[in-house]
Amino acid sequence: MNLIIVNNVLCFLVNFMLLNYLFFVIINILKILLVTIPVLISVAYITLVERKVIASIQKREGPNFVGFFGLLQPIADGIKLLIKETLYPSHSIKLPFILAPMFVFFINLLGWLVIPLGEGIVISDFDFGILYLFIISSFSVYGLLIAGWSSNSKYPFLGGLRAAAQMISYDVSLGLILLSVIVTANSMNLTQIVLNQANVWFILPHFPGFCLFFLSALAETSRTPFDLPEAESELVSGYNTEYSSMMFALFFLGEYVSILLMSTLITLLFLGG
Repeated sequence: MNLIIVNNVLCFLVNFMLLNYLFFVIINILKILLVTIPVLISVAYITLVERKVIASIQKREGPNFVGFFGLLQPIADGIKLLIKETLYPSHSIKLPFILAPMFVFFINLLGWLVIPLGEGIVISDFDFGILYLFIISSFSVYGLLIAGWSSNSKYPFLGGLRAAAQMISYDVSLGLILLSVIVTANSMNLTQIVLNQANVWFILPHFPGFCLFFLSALAETSRTPFDLPEAESELVSGYNTEYSSMMFALFFLGEYVSILLMSTLITLLFLGG
């Protein structure tokens, strides 16, 4: 009789622990989706903003007329890239060639794990959030290098080397500027840094640092005038020259996720969150 009771109690405890674990996993998946889905939608429409400006300059009709005020253009682009044939150059090294764009995209998405969208609204609010972001931003260099090398072509390889040299160079200035913010806030936790700006935004005492951080962020994300890794006049398209369809789209999405992440980080560090 005692053995039956003990067995029932153990079964109940195991089931309870499994249910708790399952509940924990579901909650975390929902948190990740609540952050990831708005980020991807924002990325789609940030590209639309840029393309609308380019379309106005170059007299292109698409981004201004597809759907209501061009709002269907990102959806049309996504469908087009999804149904296009994926080409694998015969001279490329297949496995790293396929994995490189996936690595770049997911590494840039991982940065959003520590971004607080409000007080207490964050997937992982740990004390070394800035250090984590700095490490994650450095990792994306490997994806670009692998993409350039595995394409086994001179233009992508040169583009990958340029991208790596530029990103590593500006990581140094980003790190030094982040140190000044960390010392001022006395914390590496992004939520605490925002709360420490309740009275004075850090842009006021750190205005030179803010300007340098903004320029370094432009270089990190390869935006004009720091778009040397993708210099069309010299490198065709840089490290992504040999890519097509959804693999090219993953590089494109990763780049814009990184732009959005850097913009959010500037807001958190200097503009009171």
